[in-house]
Amino acid sequence: MPETFTDVQYRFTRHIRDPKNNPAPADVPNRRMGVYRDLVYNNIERMMGNLFPVLRKITPDDRWHPMIRDFFKRHQSHSPIFNKVPLEFLQYLEHEREADDDPPFILELAHYEWAEYAVSISTREINWERIDPEGDLLEGIPVVSPLAWPLQYRFPVQTISPDIQPKEEPSQPTYIVVYRDRNEKVRFIELNQVSARLLDLIQKDQDIRGRTLLENIAKELQHPNPEVVINGGSEIMRDMHSKDILLGTKI
Repeated sequence: MPETFTDVQYRFTRHIRDPKNNPAPADVPNRRMGVYRDLVYNNIERMMGNLFPVLRKITPDDRWHPMIRDFFKRHQSHSPIFNKVPLEFLQYLEHEREADDDPPFILELAHYEWAEYAVSISTREINWERIDPEGDLLEGIPVVSPLAWPLQYRFPVQTISPDIQPKEEPSQPTYIVVYRDRNEKVRFIELNQVSARLLDLIQKDQDIRGRTLLENIAKELQHPNPEVVINGGSEIMRDMHSKDILLGTKI
């Protein structure tokens, strides 16, 4: 039975993804095939390097290129949208990557860099009609920006560099919020346990006053002087408001 056009397409794409194990269509000259092979791989590799810049810097060429090629040939993408490729790469690292000598933080570092990218292209809109930008964050109900993503990691991903690569998991987790400010700049701040818990409660309990949330945190900490927690939490909320992490209070 002769090959159909669809058969040729599948043979073509299988070869592009894994040329070592899949022969090219017989009627396509190798030189032309090589142009397609290089073009598609180079586009993917360049995109990964740009969107995961720290991961690229700490990964030598002899490990980086085999990893990207393995992702390219092994992973079956669930989305045809090009800007979804970084998320597909995360899924590959989490579920398909087979390399025991990868750094223990590789998935978390990649997730952190993906989060910065995802926040930068987010199309989430802010409904200012339901927000008072000048509202009292203690007495009102604080509102978290939809462009602020609180994250928790086992490793301090924001410090990783060619010179700083932890080999063992620290005793304390790292709390970070990645956010996009009013000037469309993507930024991050590191949180402590209290500020991370506060932001978590604001997101989960969207009808509770800021003061009540801080009182609840003081109870959780069994703090002998709740006003200390409330005053400190109030300052934290004001700082988050100045950075556009908190937008104001709910109307």
